[in-house]
Amino acid sequence: MSDIINTKEKQLHSEEIELKAKNGMAILLLNITLMILSVVGFVFGIILVNKSHSIALPVILIIVSALYFLIVGPILFAGLKVLKPNEALVLTFFGKYYGTLKGEGFFFVNPFVTAVNPATSATSTGAIAIEHPTAAGKNTVHTANVGLVNKKISLKAMTLNNDKQKINDQLGNPIIIGIVVIWKVVNTAKAVFNVDNYTEYLSIQCDSALRNIVRLYPYDASSEDNEKSLRGSSQEIAEKIKAEIQSKVEIAGLEILEARITHLAYAPEIAAVMLQRQQASAIIDARQMIVEGAVGMVEMALSKLNENDVVHLDEERKAAMVSNLLVVLCGNKDAQPIVNSGSIY
Repeated sequence: MSDIINTKEKQLHSEEIELKAKNGMAILLLNITLMILSVVGFVFGIILVNKSHSIALPVILIIVSALYFLIVGPILFAGLKVLKPNEALVLTFFGKYYGTLKGEGFFFVNPFVTAVNPATSATSTGAIAIEHPTAAGKNTVHTANVGLVNKKISLKAMTLNNDKQKINDQLGNPIIIGIVVIWKVVNTAKAVFNVDNYTEYLSIQCDSALRNIVRLYPYDASSEDNEKSLRGSSQEIAEKIKAEIQSKVEIAGLEILEARITHLAYAPEIAAVMLQRQQASAIIDARQMIVEGAVGMVEMALSKLNENDVVHLDEERKAAMVSNLLVVLCGNKDAQPIVNSGSIY
């Protein structure tokens, strides 16, 4: 039985109830009109008390008018809510989830409901002047900014740019990596009730998912291997990071729209060594290409000489010619030929 109750409570918190609120402008005008009439009724009741012999009806009129003007009217004003595009209010009624107010406009809801947003921040400020007495008997005025708490939840696409992290890749090399995540709230009930602070929760899950994915791949892969790497397969790695984050923030009612790697580099302690390694690898690849080209050119030269009967060379002279051509073609500097004016033998 307890398992069934817990399951129902979880389902209740995971389902978003969208409220159908009344027109706030009509309620505002009606309430102002009734408050004006309550003032008129209060004055009229006092006049009737002085002129009438029966004071029961005038007293009732005075009490009703005073109660509406002092209590009921201000309470109704508390139920007026204004929402801008892509904003929502999660409302609770004495601790229980009441519903979510969405859509732009001026609305009227139950005045006893309370807006809840654990990720509130001071979005607007007001300046307050504070006077401090000094030793000379004069007062110095300082201004302090006071934040006004905003309980509205933004449904817009937002950007999370976490700090860069030092993570070991698949080969154990420390790297510095940073990502940017585009996200938005799609279920306000989950975002408010399932986690304490959905923005902090998202930030922590991004760090965790980044570590889980990065340690599965090397920073760079050799050209002979077809395995994925962080540098060569950034698009595929970003998609895996996005899927990993989405699976973790589903409980918070968030949707990950995009995840991209913004920074990728070796850690400073091994950056110089890895640069030398990359330079050595590049030199080896270049030398290999030069040698392959030089051998092909020597083969072509010997073939052309034999086809056209330009000169007949024995094996010893062919070996010397091949050696000289390879030296000339594979050398780092331009060759300085020595001309033999005598016999070649």
